Amino acid sequence: MNVQEQIEKYIASQPETKRSDMQELHLRTLHASPGCKLWFEDGKDSENKTVSNPNIGYGSYTIQYANGKTREFFQIGISANKTGISVYILGIDDKKYLAQTYGQEIGKASVTGYCIRFKTLKDINIDILEAAIRYGFEAQNEKK
Repeated sequence: MNVQEQIEKYIASQPETKRSDMQELHLRTLHASPGCKLWFEDGKDSENKTVSNPNIGYGSYTIQYANGKTREFFQIGISANKTGISVYILGIDDKKYLAQTYGQEIGKASVTGYCIRFKTLKDINIDILEAAIRYGFEAQNEKK
């Protein structure tokens, strides 16, 4: 099964309201960065144990570890969880930026250094979320 099929299967497996929210987020994220690399992380480790919720990933950036090793990873991630949806915006150096820039305007969401968590799209301002996603893509592209 290819990545696009894994993503479609994951979205289809969600309960109805979450499924339609995930589908809209998927399309808006693709619109924010057309042609970006797609990822699907099933949340399982090398021993097939569940260690996290599955994630749909978009874009690509290189993580630099202290030991000098590097790893490619997605820039933006979307994941369904028990209470709603999490949008991960990775690789931002300033861990206060998301909360300071988007936290007041986004609506009923928890905004941390790299994650925006909310129950449903109707609880938030989707245009503000999309602006945060665009920022995540742009911030990484500026580093290249």
